[in-house]
Amino acid sequence: MDAFYASVELLRYPQLQGLPVVIGGRRRRDDDALLQDHAGLPLAEIPVADFPLLKDYTGRGVITTATYAARQFGVGSAMGLMKAAKLCPQAILLPVDFDEYRKYSRRFKEVITEIAPVMEDRGVDEVYIDFTDVPGGQRDGGRSLARLIQKSIFDATGLTCSIGVAPNKLIAKMASEFNKPKGISVVLPDDLQALIWPLPCRKINGVGPKTDEKLQAHGIQTIGELAAREPGWLIEHFGRSYGAWLHEAAWGRDERPVVTESEPVSLSRETTFERDLHAVRDKAELGAIFTSLCERVAADLQRKGYEGRTIGIKLRYDDFKSVTRDLTLEHYTADAKTLRQAAGLCLKRVDLSRRLRLLGVRVGSLRRQGTEDVAPQQQFAPASASLSAMDSGADTLPLF
Repeated sequence: MDAFYASVELLRYPQLQGLPVVIGGRRRRDDDALLQDHAGLPLAEIPVADFPLLKDYTGRGVITTATYAARQFGVGSAMGLMKAAKLCPQAILLPVDFDEYRKYSRRFKEVITEIAPVMEDRGVDEVYIDFTDVPGGQRDGGRSLARLIQKSIFDATGLTCSIGVAPNKLIAKMASEFNKPKGISVVLPDDLQALIWPLPCRKINGVGPKTDEKLQAHGIQTIGELAAREPGWLIEHFGRSYGAWLHEAAWGRDERPVVTESEPVSLSRETTFERDLHAVRDKAELGAIFTSLCERVAADLQRKGYEGRTIGIKLRYDDFKSVTRDLTLEHYTADAKTLRQAAGLCLKRVDLSRRLRLLGVRVGSLRRQGTEDVAPQQQFAPASASLSAMDSGADTLPLF
């Protein structure tokens, strides 16, 4: 999907079309004031001049996405809002609304599966589709079906997407980025040298910044230069498995099938604070955030029909160092209170004398709700102590 979150917001606020708009952070006082000041007025009629601007933002939130008009200024996903404000101070700043994005995500995927049912869900705004056996799927190199999918999604949602058509997932992923927005790009096997090899290695999904830095240190800038290296050399410098994969990827080889069903390994929620918080001086605020995270994870579990046994926390300190702790319960749960108690016990095993910039809660070892209980395969050392504390009936934990 093209700039998915931003595009959904532009459906709500069509008066912002063509303007630099940044989506990021949680709902802020300015946003609440905007809606309150214009209560009773259709959202599409709120004057553009009344929207909060990025230049007025203070805090440590990050960009979730931005419109293409904002991206022209160098603004992009995962960039700090304060940094983005220096690049594009005139951008309009809107808060993230995940409930709305999930609604549109479900709708565009329903449209796709009505046309091509073999679909792999890759998150809220991206899918892989195998239309090898879809009637007419091979017409015009796949362009006809791609155009039908684009039109059907737009008719149903008002949103646009870009589609890459290729013999495998690896190349299709790259091709989908060629002509954004609203693009259709077809890469045939004979196009590898002309279309893929000139690209930087970072365009390969699976080559991160550290690998790219190492490749560049060896004089490898493009995928073509990567393809020119012997497999043995890549294995020597990048390991047996990853080195062999780099060679295959550079030659456009990918045998992974489109997977229509997969089970999540874990579900989590985390938040970065607008300012560093301290476990003692900001106990009430941290406690409320901690409880909210547990409630949101529990709601995610219940909505998706899962329950879990391994409860964990994640902290990031003011020096950007992160720590995690977890424990495994004897029984599966999707109950917010139980998650809160278990996660609170994990807090006892971390240093809370330092200021915090991020807090997260995670539930792993998932299974479908209603599945018959089985004996735990692994029990972490702290689990027996935590269970006795939870079974004591204590509702209030000493931390947060």
